[in-house]
Amino acid sequence: MALLEISGVSKNFGAVSAVDRVSLSVEQGELFALLGPSGCGKTTLLRLIAGFERPDRGRIAIDGGDVTDVPPYRRPVNMMFQSYALFPHLDVVGNVAFGLKQEGMARGRREARVAEMLALVQMSDYARRRPHELSGGQKQRVALARALAKMPKLLLLDEPLAALDRKLREETRLELIGIQERVGTSFVFVTHDQEEALGMASRIAVMDKGRVAQIGSAAEIYERPRSRFVADFVGAVNLFDGVLAAGFNAVALKVPGLEAPIALLAEAELPEGGEAALAVRPEKLRLSPGRPEGIAIAATVEGINYQGGVSVVHLVAASGHALKAQMASAAATSFERGMPVWASWDPADGVVLAR
Repeated sequence: MALLEISGVSKNFGAVSAVDRVSLSVEQGELFALLGPSGCGKTTLLRLIAGFERPDRGRIAIDGGDVTDVPPYRRPVNMMFQSYALFPHLDVVGNVAFGLKQEGMARGRREARVAEMLALVQMSDYARRRPHELSGGQKQRVALARALAKMPKLLLLDEPLAALDRKLREETRLELIGIQERVGTSFVFVTHDQEEALGMASRIAVMDKGRVAQIGSAAEIYERPRSRFVADFVGAVNLFDGVLAAGFNAVALKVPGLEAPIALLAEAELPEGGEAALAVRPEKLRLSPGRPEGIAIAATVEGINYQGGVSVVHLVAASGHALKAQMASAAATSFERGMPVWASWDPADGVVLAR
């Protein structure tokens, strides 16, 4: 039995459908991400799980018990807010102990639990500091310790790394993963950062306009998106829109502006004459000065975006299509602006998206 079961949940605010018939499950010990652009419904869904909002329809169950109508304080859930919401008049110990004190936990047990949580997040040396004396990363750790102190079965995190700078976000990702593995609590976190979701989550639910577009592991979401939205939102992608046509022993995609149809390797039968898109990730695109065998598109280098160890080569195909190729920066030095090249890829690296 899954720890969290959401079945056909919807939530409207007036005429706006914030969450629309969402169904998903989270297993015990999972680090589960709700990923999507602003306004897609991910934070509303998190608030529904926490009990801060009540669904208009559908059911929410935690550890086998229906909590759809249960108030937040009676759910085996805790939430870490994006702002951290630390009490400025309390020191670190006071903040972590607050919820335990409200529950009436005996002083000795409370002090032991606080010490355990501060050691877990490596904040024992800052026990007597006030929030204004802490850095952003330290505040984040205190908020996490406070959220975990009550030993919830499920911890909800709303954009937990949004307030941190890029370098600290990368370091904190690894810390969060390590803490989650040590305590064994299931985490559900909201983010709009694709890199954050791909790098942290055991599974990801990509949301769009209140609905779940796809659920899967990071590799499944990135390598095998099931819709144009998922392919375009999660990472960079080259998209070719066209019409399906029968080729020699295969299916091909006729793309306006391209001289020859693109050969496809389709796992399922696709209707001839139907509209479809082909998604090819930039790192799958190969560039060469001479025309290679197989799929090949003539293009011109428009610019090279150096990003340290890797570079992104921006191209304009003869058809007018804008393309991107990602490669090691050492390899990118072989190309320069205005240079004619051929872009190619292995048919197995393209993902067909029926429309």
